[in-house]
Amino acid sequence: GIQLVESGGGSVQAGGSLRLSCAATGYTYTPYNMGWFRQSPGKKREGVAVIYTGGGRTYYDDSVKGRFTISRDTAKNTLYLQMNNLKPEDTGMYYCAADWSLADPPEVLDYGLSNGLGYWGQGTQVTVSS
Repeated sequence: GIQLVESGGGSVQAGGSLRLSCAATGYTYTPYNMGWFRQSPGKKREGVAVIYTGGGRTYYDDSVKGRFTISRDTAKNTLYLQMNNLKPEDTGMYYCAADWSLADPPEVLDYGLSNGLGYWGQGTQVTVSS
């Protein structure tokens, strides 16, 4: 079956950097969109960044623009999130997502995956201390 396996999380001080990876396996057709979402305790899951796999266009939440970069290595079927200048408010569980719903990327960023048409990874924890 389809699997998304994240790695690269950890604990850093404010101003530091981390690179998250998501290895995607088990699918026949390339996802329409792929993205990163995060969830902090007591908060709902929110979109961080989405990439449209057809052309590589990227979309970001305003809170991470200029600091985070989403990218994809098609040869390795791996999605990345480079996170620079991390802030304590970036703390949370980060989830990789793959979407086959043909939704516009900004909709995926704002509303997440359509039921039955996407997959989530298990998450990787990012903790930023001040």
